[in-house]
Amino acid sequence: MMMYYPGIVTCDSVTYNGSNLPAYFFKELPKKVMKGVGDSGPIYQCLGLNEKVMFGMAYLICNRNEGYPLLGREKEIKYFMCTMKEFLISNCSQILMYEGISGCGKSQILMEIEYLAQGENHRTIAIALTKVSFHQNFYTIQILMANVLGLDTCKHYKERQSNLQSKVKTLLDDKFYCLLNDIFHVQFPISREISKMSTMRKQKHLEALFMKILEKTVKEERIIFIIDEAQFVDKASWAFMEKLIQSVPIFIIMALSPFIDNPCASASAIMKNRNTTYVTLGAVQPTDIRNKVCIDLNVSSISKELDAYLVEGSCGIPYYCEELLKNLDNHRILLFQQKESEEKTNVTWNNMFRNLTKPTGEFNIFHISKDDGVEEVCNLASGVRLRNLSPPSSLKEISLVQLDSMSLSHQMLVRCAAIIGLTFTTELLFEILPCWNMKMMIKALATLVESNIFYCFRNSKDLRLALKHNVTSVEVHYRSLSLKPRDRLARDEQEELREMEGEVIECHIIRFCRPMMQKTAYELWLKDQKIAMHLKCARFLEENAHRCDHCRSRDFIPFHHFTVDIRLNTLDMETIKKMTKSHGYQKKQEIIFSKAEMPKISEFLSEDLSPQEIKEKILSFFDLIITRMRTSQEDIIPLESCQCEEILQMVTLPLAHHFVALEENNKALYYFLEIASAYLILGDNYRAYLYLNEGERLLKILKKEKSWSQTFESATFHTLKGQVCFNMGHMVLAKKMLRKALKLLNRIFPYNFISLVLQSHVEKNRHFYFLNQQGQEGPPPEKKKLAQLYQQTTCLSLLWQIYSLNYFFHHQYYGNLAALMQVNTALETQNDYQIIKAFLDYSLYHQLTGYQGMWFKYEIMAMEHILNLSLKGEGIEIVAHVADILGYNKFIMGHLDLAIELGTRAHKMWALLRNPNKHYIVLCRLSKSLFLKSRHKQLIQVLGWLWDLSVAEEHIFSKAFFYFVCLDILLYAGFIYRTFEECLEFICQNEDNRILKFQNGLLLGLYSCIAVWYARLQDWENFYKFFNKAKTLVQRRTPTVLYYEGIIRYLEGQVLHLQKQIEERSENAQDSGVELLKNLEHLVAQNTTGPVFYPRLYHLMAYVCILMGDGENCDLFLNTALQLCETQGNMLEKCWLTMSKEWWYSSSDLTSDQWLHTVLNLPTWDNIASGKISIQEVQRNKFLMRVNILDNPF
Repeated sequence: MMMYYPGIVTCDSVTYNGSNLPAYFFKELPKKVMKGVGDSGPIYQCLGLNEKVMFGMAYLICNRNEGYPLLGREKEIKYFMCTMKEFLISNCSQILMYEGISGCGKSQILMEIEYLAQGENHRTIAIALTKVSFHQNFYTIQILMANVLGLDTCKHYKERQSNLQSKVKTLLDDKFYCLLNDIFHVQFPISREISKMSTMRKQKHLEALFMKILEKTVKEERIIFIIDEAQFVDKASWAFMEKLIQSVPIFIIMALSPFIDNPCASASAIMKNRNTTYVTLGAVQPTDIRNKVCIDLNVSSISKELDAYLVEGSCGIPYYCEELLKNLDNHRILLFQQKESEEKTNVTWNNMFRNLTKPTGEFNIFHISKDDGVEEVCNLASGVRLRNLSPPSSLKEISLVQLDSMSLSHQMLVRCAAIIGLTFTTELLFEILPCWNMKMMIKALATLVESNIFYCFRNSKDLRLALKHNVTSVEVHYRSLSLKPRDRLARDEQEELREMEGEVIECHIIRFCRPMMQKTAYELWLKDQKIAMHLKCARFLEENAHRCDHCRSRDFIPFHHFTVDIRLNTLDMETIKKMTKSHGYQKKQEIIFSKAEMPKISEFLSEDLSPQEIKEKILSFFDLIITRMRTSQEDIIPLESCQCEEILQMVTLPLAHHFVALEENNKALYYFLEIASAYLILGDNYRAYLYLNEGERLLKILKKEKSWSQTFESATFHTLKGQVCFNMGHMVLAKKMLRKALKLLNRIFPYNFISLVLQSHVEKNRHFYFLNQQGQEGPPPEKKKLAQLYQQTTCLSLLWQIYSLNYFFHHQYYGNLAALMQVNTALETQNDYQIIKAFLDYSLYHQLTGYQGMWFKYEIMAMEHILNLSLKGEGIEIVAHVADILGYNKFIMGHLDLAIELGTRAHKMWALLRNPNKHYIVLCRLSKSLFLKSRHKQLIQVLGWLWDLSVAEEHIFSKAFFYFVCLDILLYAGFIYRTFEECLEFICQNEDNRILKFQNGLLLGLYSCIAVWYARLQDWENFYKFFNKAKTLVQRRTPTVLYYEGIIRYLEGQVLHLQKQIEERSENAQDSGVELLKNLEHLVAQNTTGPVFYPRLYHLMAYVCILMGDGENCDLFLNTALQLCETQGNMLEKCWLTMSKEWWYSSSDLTSDQWLHTVLNLPTWDNIASGKISIQEVQRNKFLMRVNILDNPF
């Protein structure tokens, strides 16, 4: 370059990008062919601080793109708009200062502000400073004045000189012109007076002149002065600006990084000025990071794994996000593909969760599609594990600079913490710190928390809450802080440090503020050192890698550790006894003592009792249990709620990763399966899927090992996969996985009719044998056998539900066999809970399939088992489970009054047992029973409990169900508990939540409710939007109440759309009606559809028939629905059916805006509760499906 570009300083693009200098310090040169260089890329001339840099180029280069919005900075722009308004109204100086770390997007905010500040009689001057600027005296004001005087456009010093003369001739004597020579690079003759002046006096004359010029200028136009990197403003410029804002109305906007040293006196005075708004910039929120990535990559969506990696890794800092993306692109990890239709995609295990995260709706307009109109998505290349990816060197350098600025002891603490992981406990950190005492560690942690290296949290709930949202921008009031005495400020700092130490002592969970710091510090260890530290961590964590004390310290997979020996630490006899007891084995004396407290079976369930009397006895029994739970002096009620989720996050997950780092694959596999099982218990299908994939990778490595423990792990793996597939509604895959698991567990399920008949005969004989053996005490199965039996019951329980979904008659036999095998396997375990659950499942199966003679027998047998239980530990939980499951079964079968009675008691028991995961489920079911019974007062009370629980536990599922019921109230009950807008906002904000997204029944219901709302209002554009979202979830059929709740509302949307087609005389209206009626009939005929849903289905079928001109069947369906409502006590549907029947056969006409009128006048619950509006009036607020049988087109 020296040869081809002689006489100038040049550099290539790498040096240009790495210099971190503003673009105006460089000038791109024409390309030249250089010998031995293929493609040199752009070549730049380094201009330095010369005359050209001073004038015309030192301004903030505004590359604002109209098609690229400023993401996530609405609050910051609002600060500007408010301050601007104040400036224009008051005619006083205003200062707006944005402080933020490097890379947080300060320059982008200023570019947006410069654009927004444009206006008539406004002069906007935007400059960007550098480190060099700080050492140039009066440099900032020099650039400001050059622009005000119009010198920045001048090409030669003579032109500048001429301009200056014309501008200052009325303000300055000729002999003083030479004062401007140095500052504006002009050549006025030096006068005798000026040559004798001191430097300070010259500066004062210059400042006075500038003040006069600005005073004159602001009378003609308003000046808005924007400074980027304002921490580099020189002291003289700060001093001038302090005087300026007191004398001249000017609007100064600055963006700066935190001061390294204390700011100068003038800078501090400006920060404390009453007209200064000082904003500390927070991070960009996760949704905005996602939007940014989609726009940067020009794709319609990105994979969820990529989204999670960028959101976590960037911490809401746009620059970090850009660097991470560049790093991924350089490693060829990003894979761009055409978007496939979800309906056409053949579902396999690998693509089941190929879930793509889309930008939020309002930013879709910024997406630029390809020329051919085909949308692209961004996935990850196969086999990539983002967790193991090294951070980009640019971000690593930032972390290393931070580390180097710490003391050696703090560096050691950070490095040790990095070994543990991104999140860790203080107990584990103390365990691995070499030669530290607790006081030293707490003091160091407090300092590092204060320095924003770590966050600290009291519990995992606080951690989860913090991870949902990044820290937002806040206004800092330096003026109020300055009013405190200096000695008090010093005391405050010391008190703050002591308070922080106290907070760290209380908070046992610590997390790195920046994942890049953790990764960088981790890479500083040598390989041998890493292994030693990981081993230390694993030994410590292993002791607590099980469920919490509330759940009796069991494995997440029952009896898992008895089957697979993976422990590093040796077991002592006390630990073995504790683990055995946690799985339900009590001493004989304890069982006998506990039984003595319970009533005798002969007294409780004698044969001469009627079903009604048995019902009263059962309810009285549950009441007795609740009374004993409340009044007993013994330790029946747990002291704290379930802590399994915290143990999963803080112990089991890190332990699995420690074993991966140690290359202990069999141990890592064990814990990955435990993690997957735990996430399934918590209802998180996506996380379970992720860790099952980790397990699958390890299973392939361990494939050569042939042992029973390895076979059991493989069987467990397939069982868990089957559960995930079942929850996702992919029944073919689920059946395949469950069958394979049973085969590995030595319990082959028949594949053909002959083997089915033979197996059925064998299982019936086994069943009679086990029933006859009940009551005879025998030795319990070995622990390994129990682990095997528990997995078998899980598989068989899911299989009978899968077979019940199919219409073909022979599937009923497979379903019956699976249900019977579940009962037999449960009886073989000799575990009370497994036996009672299997009896109740078998009872429900017979009720759904219409075998009325069997179900009652097994319910009674389940109750008999309860009477044999001890009222302690697991026994009391089993009683709560029975009340819960019985209430669920009765709801499905349409026995609403009994479902409410049982649900109320189950709610009381779970509340006392402090089990929120069970408690919210009971409240959800109870609310639906009360809703159908039109018991509004009790319903609102239950919804209040559900809301409080969802807020206290930060539980998204229960909150979503709450809004689902609120939408039902709006659509069917005729009053407002939560507004439609609030419900819609919740759905739009949370539809991408991984719990909801992969719990399709609830999301299907929410989407369908919104679609029905818009269909009733004839808003078909919004109807199609939500109806199509619901349509993608319909195929994921699961035999659950939630799915049927959702599908019925989806079908209601289809019915309303059919009405539209008929009114518009659409060609395919007839075909649509026939297909819709067929789908409704299939749903009624399906075994797993509970009778509780029949009234609504028959109601919809009647409406389709009347639309199609089939009055005879319409009458039949209406009368059937009314009879069912009468039997079940379904007051909600009965009222609606009666009104529908009256309207359909009357001569009255419904206007098209009838429902709109009803909606606008819907009363709130407060008005109803206060008695201002009667229930009878509320019941009339029903949507009446518009039809007149005489005008039917068919």
